[in-house]
Amino acid sequence: MANSTNFSVRMDSDIKKQCEALYGELGVNLTTAINVFLRQSLRVGGFPFDVRLEHPNKETVAAMLEAERIAHDPAVKHYSDVEEALLELKR
Repeated sequence: MANSTNFSVRMDSDIKKQCEALYGELGVNLTTAINVFLRQSLRVGGFPFDVRLEHPNKETVAAMLEAERIAHDPAVKHYSDVEEALLELKR
């Protein structure tokens, strides 16, 4: 590299060891792997992979809302424990 600089990164030591082993198997050291990541980030204009919060799908959201409604509905029978609910199912 014609013009290089150093920078420090604080990371979990176990993750560092695992990544050194992983990239070593690929024939590169951690510094090269980080440089690949940074260059790819510049090429794509951001993270070179998806970074997002996982959101539940519509069916899951609907089920969660229904469970919330049922939990707060005084007209719905509630059980004090699982055994009581199972006994009700056997009737």
